[in-house]
Amino acid sequence: MVDVKLLGLWYSPFSHRVEWALKIKGIEYEYIEDDLHNKSSLLLESNPIHKKVPVLIHNGKPICESMVIVEYIDEAFEGPSILPKDPYDRAIARFWAKFLDDKMAPVGKSFFLKGEEQEKAKEEAYEILKILDNELKDKKLFVGDKFGFADIAANFVGIWVGVFEEASGEVLVTKENFPNLCAWRDEYINCSENKEYLPPRNELVAHFQARFQAAPK
Repeated sequence: MVDVKLLGLWYSPFSHRVEWALKIKGIEYEYIEDDLHNKSSLLLESNPIHKKVPVLIHNGKPICESMVIVEYIDEAFEGPSILPKDPYDRAIARFWAKFLDDKMAPVGKSFFLKGEEQEKAKEEAYEILKILDNELKDKKLFVGDKFGFADIAANFVGIWVGVFEEASGEVLVTKENFPNLCAWRDEYINCSENKEYLPPRNELVAHFQARFQAAPK
């Protein structure tokens, strides 16, 4: 029997990247919810450098960082491929995954900051989102004809940005400004595979509404 555990947070897009990869491969696993305010000894032992989720533990060995974990899952387990088979397409998928990890901070900050800082974050976020919108022009998905590595990396844009918009009342992404990105997001939201691993949207919205309300004005 394969011994697979996932340390995560139910509301974290990074944890759900890993959950989707596990479900694509059809891997049974034990999910362990952690607490950022009272981190478990298992988390601290498994990820002593960053001390954060997600962490995949496979046969007693921990792997950290969400997209590193996704690539490990793709290589270590049988099942449908997550990364494309073609070397060029694999490189493109990795490029966009890294771009998304490196550049998404202003998108999140545009919801949590206030005043001039928020406006600056929004300007940066619009530039990043426009790049993604241009990349998706005349394309259904980032790479190929099925959801894969780059789309999993983009789950924050696919789900969490919309949740933040609903929870905060701040609208960042519209079909007028980002038509291609919105078309991709619709595909993402309506994908049956996604619905199996995502928490109920109303619970996500309620969680982040409370976060926004508690934030300094």
